[in-house]
Amino acid sequence: MKIAEIHTSKGVMKIKFFEKDAPNTVKNFVDLADHNFYDGLTFHRVIPNFVIQGGCPDGIGSGGPGYQIKCELSGENQYHDRGVLSMAHAGRDTGGSQFFICHSRENTKHLDRNHTVFGKVFEGLEVIDQIKQGDVMNKVVITEVEG
Repeated sequence: MKIAEIHTSKGVMKIKFFEKDAPNTVKNFVDLADHNFYDGLTFHRVIPNFVIQGGCPDGIGSGGPGYQIKCELSGENQYHDRGVLSMAHAGRDTGGSQFFICHSRENTKHLDRNHTVFGKVFEGLEVIDQIKQGDVMNKVVITEVEG
């Protein structure tokens, strides 16, 4: 099983991927991280009690990796809850590198089966609440663990 570590000045968020439910989205994120795509990018959008969003190479929310991926919305884990990692997009099947992490279920349930959920923070949940707009992802590290 693969996990991601998003390293920031506020701490590290460790994420378990939902490889069974969103295999292509997980592979896309892992491939980008393995090529240091996310290193040095910012969380360009932070909306309290909603989400923190990052992964835009332009830092303003309009950029991506130069390609788009299809949404994967039929898996079991397609529910936006606190700590959930989901693919941002500008319409169905337009995701690429931008992702968001949810603050809570309260204001994100309308995103269920509209945005691909592909992981969840299992350690470092408190970091989500500390991230401010402009904070940097120092590095994103992918590791293989048993489980």
